[in-house]
Amino acid sequence: MRQIVLDTETTGLELSEGHRIIEIGCVELLHRRPSGRTWHRYLRPEREVEAGALAVHGITNEFLASQPRFAEIAGEFLEFIAGAELVIHNAPFDVGFLDAELARTGTGRVEEHCTVFDTLLLARRMHPGQRNSLDALCKRYSVDNLHRDLHGALLDARILTDVYLAMSGGQAALRLDNEPAAAGPAREASRRTARGQMSIPVIQANAEELAEHEKLLESIERTTGGPALFRASGRN
Repeated sequence: MRQIVLDTETTGLELSEGHRIIEIGCVELLHRRPSGRTWHRYLRPEREVEAGALAVHGITNEFLASQPRFAEIAGEFLEFIAGAELVIHNAPFDVGFLDAELARTGTGRVEEHCTVFDTLLLARRMHPGQRNSLDALCKRYSVDNLHRDLHGALLDARILTDVYLAMSGGQAALRLDNEPAAAGPAREASRRTARGQMSIPVIQANAEELAEHEKLLESIERTTGGPALFRASGRN
């Protein structure tokens, strides 16, 4: 499985106002492990960077004046992401800007080249009602982002890589030693053996916890006017 963790920086927030991409950063994952390959470019947007955006990423108009246009690197970018799953935090924002750039070059849309996975949607499902910005997730999952004084596409893609792997269960397979992963039947046999050797504790809720849980279900049912999904699943 090939995934590309991607982030962009732009001249401003509103695509409808003609804002453009000025930086793209990508980190490649193979079978949920960083491969060591990255792709990173600054871009000349052919418009001014807004003051508010400049305060966020610190990328100046003077610096961007000597960078290539998106059209000059479009083929290289599409080759890097082709056939992969893009992992993006708040994907509609980045994909919207990428689609606009691709449209200018006549090279289709992102979905024609790869699939997209939105880590913000995952975070909202896992942590409803909580802050799910990248900084908040770094704090929640103990991912070091102290060096992130300003936003940067490749820096943020690297941070998102750590957050995504932590949030979605770590790397692909548990390693009990330093041996490389076996393939096919040997790999599955190894997994079965490892599972058989594990001792996984089962912690039962006590009476007080069960009573509190029942109160919570009743509150949900009063609010929604229907049975809680937990009851409908047969797990109560």
